[in-house]
Amino acid sequence: MKKGFHFSFLRKNQEQAGFTLIELLVVILIIATLSVGVYVALNPTKRLEDTRNATRTTDVQSILTAIHQYIVDQEGSLPGSLGTTEQQLGTNSSGCAVSTGGCSTAASCLDLSTPLAPYLKSIPVDPLSLRLPQNAFSLLKEYSG
Repeated sequence: MKKGFHFSFLRKNQEQAGFTLIELLVVILIIATLSVGVYVALNPTKRLEDTRNATRTTDVQSILTAIHQYIVDQEGSLPGSLGTTEQQLGTNSSGCAVSTGGCSTAASCLDLSTPLAPYLKSIPVDPLSLRLPQNAFSLLKEYSG
């Protein structure tokens, strides 16, 4: 008999050289199930929608702040041809009609890029409008008295 330790438990049996197909399929199934669970829990569609809505809210506040600053600087005058008819912001002369159900709308866009240039670097654009000449934001002047 040889002197020393015999580590037969460290040797792998030649028949157990790898994983079986069933073991691999079970692991893949578990990973797929966890992935679906995480995807549903995170709900990326809702997250993207929330992000776009936050961007829209910030953009509307920027536009209104710029208009307010313009009115203050111009001692009460409104920028451009802003009136009581709802107009979509943009640079087109046509194709900007707003379908709001019952409100009268103008076909031409309201271009505020020049009068609001000192207050805004550029007129904000809706995240889904793809940078078209109209930007999906509309304005109208209402009187409250």
